[in-house]
Amino acid sequence: MRMIFKVSYYVRSNYENKQGKSPLMIRIYLNREMLTVGSSGLNVDKKLWCNATSRMKGRTQEALCINAQLDEISTSFQEIFKRYEKDDDLTLEKIKSIYLGKDKIKTTFLEYYDGFLEELQAQVGTVKTKATYYKYLGTKRHFENFLRYKYRRKDLMPKELTHLVISDFEIYLRTVANLKVNSSTKTLKFFKTVVKHAQRTSFIIHDPFMNHHFQTEYVDRGFLTDEEIKCIMEKEFATARLEAVRDIFIFSCFCGLAYIDVANLTQDNIVTLNGKKWIMTTRQKTKVPSNILLLDIPAMIIEKYRGRTKDGKLLPILSNQKMNSYLKEIGDVCGIKKNLTYHLARHTFATMILSKGVPIESVSKMLGHTNIRTTQVYARITNKKIEEDMLALAGKLDNFNDSINQIKK
Repeated sequence: MRMIFKVSYYVRSNYENKQGKSPLMIRIYLNREMLTVGSSGLNVDKKLWCNATSRMKGRTQEALCINAQLDEISTSFQEIFKRYEKDDDLTLEKIKSIYLGKDKIKTTFLEYYDGFLEELQAQVGTVKTKATYYKYLGTKRHFENFLRYKYRRKDLMPKELTHLVISDFEIYLRTVANLKVNSSTKTLKFFKTVVKHAQRTSFIIHDPFMNHHFQTEYVDRGFLTDEEIKCIMEKEFATARLEAVRDIFIFSCFCGLAYIDVANLTQDNIVTLNGKKWIMTTRQKTKVPSNILLLDIPAMIIEKYRGRTKDGKLLPILSNQKMNSYLKEIGDVCGIKKNLTYHLARHTFATMILSKGVPIESVSKMLGHTNIRTTQVYARITNKKIEEDMLALAGKLDNFNDSINQIKK
């Protein structure tokens, strides 16, 4: 006999909170049997509740949010039913017990997150980097601070992690934590990865990110013009420290490698093919090969520091923090108002060679991008390139000169 399972909700009419709202209760049905599970954790205005549909009336933001959360609860119950449908001992009490987590050891969400971090830390140095670990750790700290600020809580049980909590967390990141839109979205995506991991292990049996849309804003990544690059190259510095930072920055302006990939370069990464020298490496971030023809300027910089580095490294690079600090000093000395960071060199390389006519497919390969859409953010058209293109066009319009005299009349 095929079993029929259903979830419904009703308003507890004999109680109202300070806002005049009543708790929504959960009932589940298996064939002809019925069982009250308890509170859903949601409160509604009785006048806006429809018993026939077990949902709130109207299309207000509150109604849509409450109904979406009820859909999540219903989905969780249906998933439990489908998972145990063929068990001979399946009862409403068993479904209720599984939903409430009484059949498992009581583990909170942040305790689960700690276990996730331990697994991640064990992979550092092999398939994961320290930077990745610290990003997930930072996300956890944001969530802990959010729980204290918003709910006066230190932790949540897995079933309490609802879509509403995710929405509140996003608002917190953008307001209280003061993160920009893209930074808050990145943090939420790290958080979602942990939630997905919890779903795969059946620790969470619902999807709090259902119907959640991530938002991003276009960011002008910035780049240096040819004149600004020349200014930095021609500047004489009073200290060897600033000169070395300048040289390594210019190196990346003409090869496009990110900081960590330059830091990892050794003589083994310089390969000669058909009489030409190439930088051949694999990006630490994406594990994608990046092969770049070694131009004269970066080749001269490599030669300048030959025998002056430690641990077999190609260049005497400092920590990323120190490099960026000294680059700000270089920017001030050179009168460049832009925010000079080491990563700006990579943006400069991409923009410069695209504007000089190198095909975007070649640029994508050199940058080690996994998707050409990533490269397309650099495909901006500079005023200088527009000027050069229009002058080239003007030279091809000479056959119209005879017609100009007629227009002048």
